[in-house]
Amino acid sequence: MASKTTYPVLGNRALNRATLQRQLLLRRAPKSAMSVRGAVEHLVGLQAQNVKPPYFALAARMDGFDPEELSALMASREVARLVTMRSTIHMHTAEDCLTLRPLVQAARDRELKQFRAGLAGVDLARLRALSRELVEEEPRTMKKLREALLKEWPDADPLALSVAARCVLPLVQVTPRGLWGRSGQVMLTTAEQWFGRTTEPAPAPDATVLRYLAAFGPASVKDMQIWSGLTRMREVFERLRPRLAVFQDENGVELFDIPDGPRPDAGTPAPPRFLPEFDNLLLSHADRSRLVPEEYRLRTWKGNQAYPTLLVDGYLAGIWRLTEPDDTATATATATVTVQAFGKLTRAQQAAVAEEGERMLSAMSSATAHDIRFETFSG
Repeated sequence: MASKTTYPVLGNRALNRATLQRQLLLRRAPKSAMSVRGAVEHLVGLQAQNVKPPYFALAARMDGFDPEELSALMASREVARLVTMRSTIHMHTAEDCLTLRPLVQAARDRELKQFRAGLAGVDLARLRALSRELVEEEPRTMKKLREALLKEWPDADPLALSVAARCVLPLVQVTPRGLWGRSGQVMLTTAEQWFGRTTEPAPAPDATVLRYLAAFGPASVKDMQIWSGLTRMREVFERLRPRLAVFQDENGVELFDIPDGPRPDAGTPAPPRFLPEFDNLLLSHADRSRLVPEEYRLRTWKGNQAYPTLLVDGYLAGIWRLTEPDDTATATATATVTVQAFGKLTRAQQAAVAEEGERMLSAMSSATAHDIRFETFSG
């Protein structure tokens, strides 16, 4: 009987440091080495369920980040927000909007099947064509789109029609929604209309697997499936195996990596980082223990609400909130970051967290004064 192949073991802290390095969280990317657009591309998109998280995500990852830089990319249609991985809104480059969405279309098709009862009698090809016609005529809110679809199918479930529209079409949230310091309703049009380009055919997943590993690796097949929402990826990894480095974790799970992927020493210092809610760092692995201690796993959510999170020594260590004054032009305007650590921070750790909080506020708030406060975690 042939013996099972054994691979070098990567311990939990080694995986932690490798992932942080890929995520630009061990050392911030200097502007001389990576542009804001390049960071969005390298990270294979940013979680953008809410407007501000992409900005805070890059503030944690890029040296000297100015939110107006990302906002300008949105305004010039070089990046945009639409539903891709895990049926959630992500901010992607224009190229990724036009290729990644077709790649994960199978996951959107599976999602649509969950609403088949509410779509009885609905011709999905007709729904796709009509929805395209409506949102390309002019950007529409989902409410306006749904009302128009209900005229065609009055007996359909309104929620199911909404889900169907966003599943069958790549719908981009148009600006000014998402611009820094501005507001606006969620208005939708197709990616093709927004970028003035046709959606490209779904690419082979091989290149996306390599990009995922470059941004989140080393990782297992299941990790990549969790990140993407795709299934049956084992054959893709097997096809790529000759080109990949292979390891295993402390539980014997096989991990794949690009050969030249950075794998820092497990003892490499990891500075504190303030992350926004829904940050992909914490959502893109089946086994999240490389970043999330088991005892803290359920502390970043309350109902459907997710909290911004704090990393200390590379691991989830607390949550935080930002309170900004209504008028930042006054001499006494103070922006306050309140930290709730899950465990006791040492004096040195607390000082480092306060310094990082000050740095974040300097980049992300126009308030004239800053305050970093610590509270006991309230659950």
